[in-house]
Amino acid sequence: MDYDPKRIVCLTEETTETLYLLGEEARIVGISGFTVRPKRARKDKPKVSTFLDAQIDNILDLNPDLVIGFSDIQASIAKALIQRGVTVWVNNHRSVQGILEMMVQLGSLVNKRDEVLHIVLQIQNKIARIKAEAANWRIRPKVYFEEWYDPLITGIQWVGELIEIVGGIDVYSDKRASLAKDRIIADSNDVVRRNPDIILASWCGKKFKPQKILERAGWEAIEAVRTNEIYEVKSELILQPGPATLTDGLDILWDIVKKWNEKYR
Repeated sequence: MDYDPKRIVCLTEETTETLYLLGEEARIVGISGFTVRPKRARKDKPKVSTFLDAQIDNILDLNPDLVIGFSDIQASIAKALIQRGVTVWVNNHRSVQGILEMMVQLGSLVNKRDEVLHIVLQIQNKIARIKAEAANWRIRPKVYFEEWYDPLITGIQWVGELIEIVGGIDVYSDKRASLAKDRIIADSNDVVRRNPDIILASWCGKKFKPQKILERAGWEAIEAVRTNEIYEVKSELILQPGPATLTDGLDILWDIVKKWNEKYR
């Protein structure tokens, strides 16, 4: 007998987007308030959680047969629901491969394995094409990704992997820890020493202010600041461990790094 959940609550955006891509949005009965993709989900579905908190009673009122969360940060939500008899699936992936595996697992849960494998293959083919083109470059830009500004926090593992896929060098490849506290850059002068050619910023949903970077002591010496190679990437396109990151997010990074290569090669 196949497991076939009919009433799913998605506590984060990536599983909502995946289900919509598979045409299985009718199964979704509740979503995260931070959901942006697809836009119609915010109109169609009740919002029952943030990232850190959830309205447990409201979720129970929806009578879900599956609640899907992400990461250890939602462990307390998962525990509260499990204690109330709800089936919970919590993903804890941090890599590009992990994102693809999550998509396949979710597609299989809703009996859309063939369809999700087709989507995953398209993503894998695009990644392969990009890597093949970037492999021919004579030089590669050093890239600094900033996930938060106070304190400075650099990007999670899948972000660093995407930087490398598009032909960049992740200047903080040594800080790809799962938890944000382990990716804190205690000394801002360390970024100056690593001297990135490109700065990418995505401040966890908060509006990026380039002036904050320009005002940092000593940062005028950074090549990216000197040449104004500073870009914002919307959080929903790069910090979501799901389809958006590997489609629109990847396209944005590729466009930025490819243009740098055309300018400086």
